[in-house]
Amino acid sequence: MHNGKARAFTNIALIKYWGKKDPKLILPMNSSLSLTLDAFYTETSVSFSKDYTEDLFYLDGYLQEGEKKMQKVSRLLNLARKQAGIYDHAVVHSHNFVPTAAGLASSASGLAALAGACNEALALNLSSTELSRFARKGSGSACRSIYGGFAEWKKGDSDQTSFALPVDANQWENELAMIFIITNDKAKKISSRNGMQQTVETSLYYNDWLKAAEADIKTAKNAIANQDFHALGEVIEANCLKMHATTLAATPPFSYWTPDSLKAMNKVYEMRQNGQNCYFTMDAGPNVKVLCPKKDSQKIYNDLQKEFSEQQLVLAHAGKGIESLETEVSK
Repeated sequence: MHNGKARAFTNIALIKYWGKKDPKLILPMNSSLSLTLDAFYTETSVSFSKDYTEDLFYLDGYLQEGEKKMQKVSRLLNLARKQAGIYDHAVVHSHNFVPTAAGLASSASGLAALAGACNEALALNLSSTELSRFARKGSGSACRSIYGGFAEWKKGDSDQTSFALPVDANQWENELAMIFIITNDKAKKISSRNGMQQTVETSLYYNDWLKAAEADIKTAKNAIANQDFHALGEVIEANCLKMHATTLAATPPFSYWTPDSLKAMNKVYEMRQNGQNCYFTMDAGPNVKVLCPKKDSQKIYNDLQKEFSEQQLVLAHAGKGIESLETEVSK
């Protein structure tokens, strides 16, 4: 029997990944940039054994049945088995310390943790770059959760050239905070995967999005290098709105926003007009994330409490890269 366990933290894209050019390999249409956070994470264990007769996946204690629920996990298990040269079935236990499929990037932390657990269990000895590439094949954004702080997923043009790398910020990430405004913790009606595909295939704005995204990532990296909070805030907020605009120009049009999403965005605008240092971003879901300096985060959190309940607000700081929780390999 081969056992491994890992913990990976969620990352929030500041410059968004939106669209695949190769759905099978999960190669993105554009590069992206993220910040890994400490508030949400996934712990995953995997055990491979000749005694198992099928692959089983338990999420938060519940057996996940059906091809759709097993798809991403099966892909990584098959790749791990191929690399290790074994045929054993596996049992996976994954626990999300994050609302699943609610726009809080549970797939990123979940698939990154599974990649790390497989690496441990089968002694694959993957480098960080190789592990990032491996995690990408489970869920695109998982490749960024290999690293703490800022990470850039380079789109590449092949399996070998598409992976994430850390973005050195001279520890500036530790001076930042992000406040999650959870407007809806239910599963999304339109998954990120389906939303992306529909947008790439039909949105009138998609080509302009790609041009803008490439420029935005350069602007964001310059802002990080210069530790310029306002320059970073401006570009991430604009990039988020451009991504969501592509869904409104899809056929049929759709949106991830809810009335509370708009309420949160307007609250951020209002606070900024009143001199607060804060900017928002949103992924493919209704929840709003507010980037701010760590030193201002408690005041901003308190201001947000005037509009949202304490249960809807989560204060996060920069998180760590993937961690091994079990280093011994049982045989």
